Amino acid sequence: MGLSEQGCAAWYFWNQIPNHFKNVRLDAFVVMPNHIHGIIQILPDENGFNPVALCNCIMPQEKIREFGKPKAGSLSVILNNYKGSVTRWCNRKGYEFCWQSRFHDHIIRNYRSLNRIRQYIECNPLNWEKDSKNVL
Repeated sequence: MGLSEQGCAAWYFWNQIPNHFKNVRLDAFVVMPNHIHGIIQILPDENGFNPVALCNCIMPQEKIREFGKPKAGSLSVILNNYKGSVTRWCNRKGYEFCWQSRFHDHIIRNYRSLNRIRQYIECNPLNWEKDSKNVL
């Protein structure tokens, strides 16, 4: 599957993520005609802080008041920056472009699941002809 100019921008900015978020490692990724799939690994920062770990513990009372406030280095902040970069690039080029308002996330907990998801991402272009969202 060849990439459009917008698809190339989506690929380029994806690969720039670790240059802006030092605690990120990228894994499998594919640009589809109307969506993307990718795996982002969020590592603890130099102080041992991991925004993903906040989801898996009981938070102290003072943290509860911060509910809804984006955490630096979290997946939401990373993807917001990524989507914003692609959108700004497309707007400067005069392309009509918009993202779906949300994203599907999933915490990958073991290598078996990681390998299954990698395979899904890598094979996704082969299944495009059968995709219900293929209106192109």
